[in-house]
Amino acid sequence: MSEGTSTDRSTGTTIGPGTTSPTDAASPTYADSLTDANSPTDTTSSTGADSPTDTIAPTGTIAPTGTIAPTYATSPTDTTSPTDLLTALFDTADRRGAAPALTGPDARTLTYAQLARAVLATAHRLRQAGLAREDRVLFSVRPGPDGVVLALGVIAAGGTVVFADPGAGPELFAARRELAAPRWAAAESLLYAVARYGRPLARRRGLLLPPYHRLGLRHIYAGRRLPGVPAGALSARRLAAGPVPAVRPHADPGQEALVVFTSGTTRAPKAVVHTRGSLGAGLAGCGPALGMAAGDTLHTDQLMMGVPALIAGAHWTMPPYGFAPAADPARFARGLTGATHAFCVPADLPAVVEAVERGEAAFPATLRHLVLGGAPVLPGLLRRAQRALPSVDFLAVYGMTEMVPVAIATGRQKLDHTGPGDLLGTPLPAITLRTAPDGELLVSGPNLCRGYLGEPPMHEHATGDLARLEDGQLILLGRKKDMLIRGRTNIYPGLYEPSVTALPGVAEAVIVGVPDPYGDERVILTLVPDGTTPTDTLTASVRSRLPTLIDTAALPDEIVVLDRIPVTGRTRKPDREALRTRLRDRVAPHPTEAP
Repeated sequence: MSEGTSTDRSTGTTIGPGTTSPTDAASPTYADSLTDANSPTDTTSSTGADSPTDTIAPTGTIAPTGTIAPTYATSPTDTTSPTDLLTALFDTADRRGAAPALTGPDARTLTYAQLARAVLATAHRLRQAGLAREDRVLFSVRPGPDGVVLALGVIAAGGTVVFADPGAGPELFAARRELAAPRWAAAESLLYAVARYGRPLARRRGLLLPPYHRLGLRHIYAGRRLPGVPAGALSARRLAAGPVPAVRPHADPGQEALVVFTSGTTRAPKAVVHTRGSLGAGLAGCGPALGMAAGDTLHTDQLMMGVPALIAGAHWTMPPYGFAPAADPARFARGLTGATHAFCVPADLPAVVEAVERGEAAFPATLRHLVLGGAPVLPGLLRRAQRALPSVDFLAVYGMTEMVPVAIATGRQKLDHTGPGDLLGTPLPAITLRTAPDGELLVSGPNLCRGYLGEPPMHEHATGDLARLEDGQLILLGRKKDMLIRGRTNIYPGLYEPSVTALPGVAEAVIVGVPDPYGDERVILTLVPDGTTPTDTLTASVRSRLPTLIDTAALPDEIVVLDRIPVTGRTRKPDREALRTRLRDRVAPHPTEAP
C-alpha cells in the first residue's frame, strides 16, 4: 500500500545537462521508469510450470490442478507469433508520419518520422562504431527525447540497455557492473564531469559517484560535451543526426534488449532481463488497455508508459526533469494542457487532490484518464480523488518488473468491490495466472521477462502476492512476507486493510504484528485519520465496525492512531518493519502480563 499523505517523492540519482551542481543528481533516470505497479521489487524467484498449483485461465475460470494452460493462436500477443518492440514502433511511425510523437521538457518535438529516423541513424552509427549484438550498455541518461532515441537506438543496433543508477553507491554499482559485464556506457556529460573533477564536492553532499571515466568501456555522452567526457566518446545527438540505412531492423523478438536491476545485495545483485519480444508484447498491449490511441496525448516521464503511447500512435509529452506532481500541483495541472492521459504515483495524488479541492489547481477538460502505478491505491484516497475530479477516469495498473502489465482496474471497479482484498482488475489477454497451494500468484505469458541475469530462463514468475480470481477479476489478498502468525492463525493484512481504509474518517490502515514476551505476535491495527473525526471517536467507531470486516480469529489486539505511516523506497510503500519498531514501545501489555 502507498503512503496516502506523503507529499514528496523519491527519485533516481543521475545528473543531467543544463545544471551546475551535483545536487541535480536527484533527477530521475529511466531506471526509475520500470518499477512495479503494485508489488515490491524484492519478489521471489521463478517456479517451474509443473508445480502443483491451480491454473487461472484469462477467461476467469480456474482449471483443475495440473491442467495445461490454453494457447492463444489468435491473440496479437501470442507466444507463437510474438510482438517485436521495434517492429511495432516502426509500423506506427510509418502510419503516423508527420504527427507529433515526443515532446521533451524543453518543448522540442519530434514527429514520428523524425523519431524513427533518429533511432535508425543512431543504430547505424553505433554498429559502425563497433557495437555488436547483445553488447550491454550501462545507461545513465535522464528522461528526454535524446534519452529515448539513444535507448531505442542501442536496442535497434542489437545492443542491450542496462539501466544503471550511479548514485547506488560504489560497492553496489561495482557489483552490478560485474554481473552485467557491459562493453559500453552512456551517460550525461555532467555526470562524467562531476565524476572526474567534482567527486569531493559530491561526496560532501552525500553523493558517491563511480569514476565513469575509468570504467574501461566505450562511451556515449548526452548533452553538450563538458570537461571530463572521455576522449573518443560518441555524442548521442551526432549519432542521431547521421545517415539512415535503407532497411530498418528485421523483427528479432528473442534479442536481449533491457536489463533492470531490482533487489539483491552487493554480494548477489539481481537483474531482470527483457527481450524485444517480451517488451513488445507488454508495451504494445498496454496502450489499448489504458484507452490510448492515435491522436491522444500522454503526459509523463515514465518510459514504460511513454513507449506504449508511441506504439499506440499517441503524442508523448514530458514534464520538467525530476518534477514530482506533489511538489507543485498547480504546475502539474498546467503541464497537462491538451493531455488526454497522465501518470501519477499514488504518493503524489493526495497533494494534487488537495490543491484541486482548494481551487489552486485546475485540470484541463481534455484529460480523460489518470493512470496510477507504483503502489496500490487506497480506497479512501481514490474516493476523494473521484469527488475532486469527477470527469477523470482513474486507472490502476498492476504489474512488476518481471512482467508489465498484468492487470488494470478502473477506479470505479476498485470502489465497487466490497469483498475482502484489493481488486486489481481484469488480466490482460494472453496472460496466464496460477495460484500455488499457499495462495501465491504465479504469472506467465508473452510479456514475461526472459529471466534473471545469469540464471536459467524463467517460465513463470512467483509474484510473492497472495491472490484469487473472482468473476474474471484478480483480487490481491496480501503479500506472503507480510503474513502474521498469532497462535495457530495465519493473518494476511492485505486481506483486510482496504476494507478498513474505506471506513469513514480513515485515510490509511496498516496491520502489523509486534512480538510479545511469549513468542507470539500481537496484532496491531494502525490508523491514520483523514482529519474529519476526533481520534477517540475514530478509534471507537472503527473498533465497532471491525467484526463485520475482519474474521474473528484475525481481529486486532490493539488499535493505534498515528499521524503518518513510515514509508520506504521510490514507491513510498509502508515500511512495516519501521512501523513495528515504532509500535513496540507503544502497544498495551499482553493480557496475561501483570499491569
